Amino acid sequence: MPRIRQADVDEVKSRTNIGDIVGERVSLKSAGVGSLKGLCPFHDEKSPSFHVRPQVGYYHCFGCGESGDVYSFLREMDHVSFTEAVERLAGRIGFTLHYEDGGSAPENSGRSRLYAANTAAAEFFRGQLLTAEAETGRRFLGERGFDAGAAAHFGVGYAPRGWEGMMKALTAQGFTRDELLAAGLVSQGQRGVYDRFRGRLVWPIRDVTGQTIGFGARKLFDDDQGPKYLNTPETIIYKKAQVLYGLDLAKRDISRGDPKRVVVVEGYTDVMACHLAGVTTAVATCGTAFGAEHIKVLRRVMGDDSAAGEVVFTFDGDEAGQKAALRAFTEDDRFNAQTFVAVAPNGLDPCDLRLQRGDAAVRGLMDAKVPMFEFAIDRKLGGFDLSTVEGQVGALRAAAPIVAEIRDRLLRPGYERVLARRLGMDPTEVRSEVERAARGASAPARRDPVPATNLEGEAPSIAPVTLASLPRTAEVGMERGTLMGALQYGHQVDQEMLSRALELPFRHPALEAVREVIAAAPDRTRAGWSMDAVNAVREPYRSLAGELLMTPFPAKDETGAVASTADLMRRMIVRHLDREKNELLGAVQRVSAESDGGRALRVRLRDLDAERQRFTES
Repeated sequence: MPRIRQADVDEVKSRTNIGDIVGERVSLKSAGVGSLKGLCPFHDEKSPSFHVRPQVGYYHCFGCGESGDVYSFLREMDHVSFTEAVERLAGRIGFTLHYEDGGSAPENSGRSRLYAANTAAAEFFRGQLLTAEAETGRRFLGERGFDAGAAAHFGVGYAPRGWEGMMKALTAQGFTRDELLAAGLVSQGQRGVYDRFRGRLVWPIRDVTGQTIGFGARKLFDDDQGPKYLNTPETIIYKKAQVLYGLDLAKRDISRGDPKRVVVVEGYTDVMACHLAGVTTAVATCGTAFGAEHIKVLRRVMGDDSAAGEVVFTFDGDEAGQKAALRAFTEDDRFNAQTFVAVAPNGLDPCDLRLQRGDAAVRGLMDAKVPMFEFAIDRKLGGFDLSTVEGQVGALRAAAPIVAEIRDRLLRPGYERVLARRLGMDPTEVRSEVERAARGASAPARRDPVPATNLEGEAPSIAPVTLASLPRTAEVGMERGTLMGALQYGHQVDQEMLSRALELPFRHPALEAVREVIAAAPDRTRAGWSMDAVNAVREPYRSLAGELLMTPFPAKDETGAVASTADLMRRMIVRHLDREKNELLGAVQRVSAESDGGRALRVRLRDLDAERQRFTES
């Protein structure tokens, strides 16, 4: 496979803002001069420790240690090859790549081809919605209050009733049957390969970046023996447990809301109805129950490092809807945001509510929301006859564990009183039962001792050195600040002074290991030099180097950061000059003032004083 020219790889990276790429998947906010932060996409966390520095094109998580550039981010998040990551970003900025030996662009059969196939299928389905055969589909949309503009906004299309209409169209564009099978667009039967979606309305399902990764299709005709809704099967790019329909459209308003609010509905038409009614933060699961992976996706978009956000679940009032709400409740503790349930009058879903009562009724649904805990308590109580003592006691025992799960120590007493009023019981009795349930839930699990060796009998690897592990002394602080400034703003300070400062040995061994690599960098004005330097640092100090590059520099703005970096360089040089002067003063006491050695020492002392004055006055 031809290789992309290195000059083009570097050019694409320099033209790409890593903050934009990461920001499509993670809600980022300012974290100091030139730094952004959000919840890490590589591990589950509740407080943001993931930092991005667009100026140097680098990211680093202080929680799990993951770090890298825009290419490694795409490779880790989307599981693409290096070549595919470069090609994707080049296409994004309209840059024409060149390949070594004059080779043409390789024909990838991996993930990028699946993305391309889904995109082509989406275009095909949209075009088919305008045909005469799609009249039933257009009527279905119209009866639910969706006009042509709404269909276009959400990319709704139509899959023709034939067995291979879509397949013929895409193979004519160069896609193979194997690629269409891998994308879940066609199915393999006893009589061969055929279109998976036939005679159905089709909604494109997109990831958070807006790339089409699959489809949801609703049957329209009575002779269709398939399920009411048919989704893309699991593929290497479509994982239904991690996908939320409409998130690509909702993410901007979710991240900018005050408070940040996500509305979780049950279907594609419900998402459409909410957005058209003005509730533009609505999303829906795709053929599966709302679960832990969905929460991880939402939390990254919300950036919910505080309890100010809201997640509102809307469910049908029927038994299935009630059960769905309780399943969501079991995952409540994974959110930092407050969770609510909103059930429309008469159990209408948002689509029907909009049809019968208008847009204002859909927006008003948010005002009728109740806290998830209150909903769960009422659901538990509904199974008991509260007019009897036995019913009251049974309901208390059933609902007490729910109240015991409330983490907020200010909220729990309030819900104890709510439960007492619902039951008509003494609050003291309710509190005692809740405390008993809490003690039962908090019994410590047995922990096995940590072995001194691994399973192969080898000693455990040396833990990476981090900023938190460094001594809190003035000397270490100056060395740490010098390296932070060099990595982050070294390209903007006087290079001669920078080189002089970095030639001087550091006292702390971990910082010295990082300094050696930075000092050896051939060109500290080249874009991306600091990332290369970090990657060249030996273990166990590489993670420390990444933290030095990513930790927000203590300054009000970039001008102040550059000035502070230059000042740190001068202080490092002056520190070395003072140290050398003290050593020479000791040597002068041990030799004759009239000897050649004594005269040479005095000359060097004068030179040191002059050099020191030059750096202190500059």
